[in-house]
Amino acid sequence: MYTYEKKEKQGILKIKVSKENWDKAVNEVYEKTKGKFTVQGFRKGKAPKKVIEQTYGDTVFFEDAFENVINEEYNKFLTENKEVIPASYPHVEMNSFTIDQGLEATLKFDLMPEVEIGKLDNLKSKRKEVEISDKQIEKELRSEQEKHARFVEEDKVCENGDFATIDFSGSVDGVKFDGGTAEDYRLELGSHTFIEGFEEQVVGMKKGEQKDINVVFPENYGAENLKGKPAVFAVTVKKVEKKVLPELNDKFVADTTEFETLEEYKKSIKVNLKKIEEEKAERDYEVELIDEIVDRCKLDIPTSMIDNEVESMVHDFEHRLSHQGMKMEDYLSYIGKNLEEFKNERRSDAEKNIKTRLVLQKIISKFNIEATSEELDAKVGEYASKYNMSKDEFKKSLSPNDYAFFENNIVMTKLLEFIKSKNK
Repeated sequence: MYTYEKKEKQGILKIKVSKENWDKAVNEVYEKTKGKFTVQGFRKGKAPKKVIEQTYGDTVFFEDAFENVINEEYNKFLTENKEVIPASYPHVEMNSFTIDQGLEATLKFDLMPEVEIGKLDNLKSKRKEVEISDKQIEKELRSEQEKHARFVEEDKVCENGDFATIDFSGSVDGVKFDGGTAEDYRLELGSHTFIEGFEEQVVGMKKGEQKDINVVFPENYGAENLKGKPAVFAVTVKKVEKKVLPELNDKFVADTTEFETLEEYKKSIKVNLKKIEEEKAERDYEVELIDEIVDRCKLDIPTSMIDNEVESMVHDFEHRLSHQGMKMEDYLSYIGKNLEEFKNERRSDAEKNIKTRLVLQKIISKFNIEATSEELDAKVGEYASKYNMSKDEFKKSLSPNDYAFFENNIVMTKLLEFIKSKNK
């Protein structure tokens, strides 16, 4: 049994559980958990409920029973009142409890904010015109040259731009540290790959020369034990090389690409770059349109939603760090911030994420944008072709989450086309 009222942006649900329903909930918990209790004189799982309560205390089943009846009533309420959409987990307060009367509790939860959509047409965003410059083409050509560069060993002192193959061993206060030693390391001088001052001191050395290089680790260095510490690297130069790029001409193009002449290759680069830039311009245009629509909408987001979004963002970031072999505490130490500061910096992005999500959901709902069964089937066929599988064979490999992904892909594509059609 429950009563509900809306108070400002919060839902207040009062739940009353009768003695009979409470006793039923306790008995269900007893039946489910009795096997884990050990009572002298009884085989495991055979001790009566009263004996377990006498042994482990009167409230041994209370917490689980309380959680079960509250969840049951809360879910029943949401099922019967679909117009009520919580934006946060409920805060539960127990008002009263007696063995004879059952219990009463109050659940308070933030409500999903109401979304008022502004006009979807006459937006100011414009699609960027794409032009490919000679400098962009030259950059691509240079990249292709770099792939086919040769390294020529020279008997000379190291200069900026040279590649020096070195052995080095670093120490702080006479003690070697992790990651400070390597052999046959090819270092491009002037690339600023190493700590400031290291490469500058290699310049002027020659093959076979040994030298102690003195540097100071920066204060914001990633490893806590090395921050701001002076270090000495014992360095041996084993080889000095110049990087030689191939000459950019028709022969180079014919030898390394599917084209015969440099002019043909340049035209191909221009076509490919234009395609890439146009796709990027289209994505940027879509993002700008959505941002403009979201900015036009009135939306008051509960703090609890922002808190939850921040937690989700931090969790995702921590997960990505773990794939790079880094812990969150190490990363925070590296950037010189604590976890609370890190979270606070993400609150504005979290709020924007929520607002964008709610606005798009409202547009999808209001204008009945959905994926038809025919469109979903066509999308499955499209992906089946990518994996060189028959549609039926591919369908057997799909999970409900896969179908949800395809459906969302179709809906978002149709949504963007709908928005763009309003702003031709």
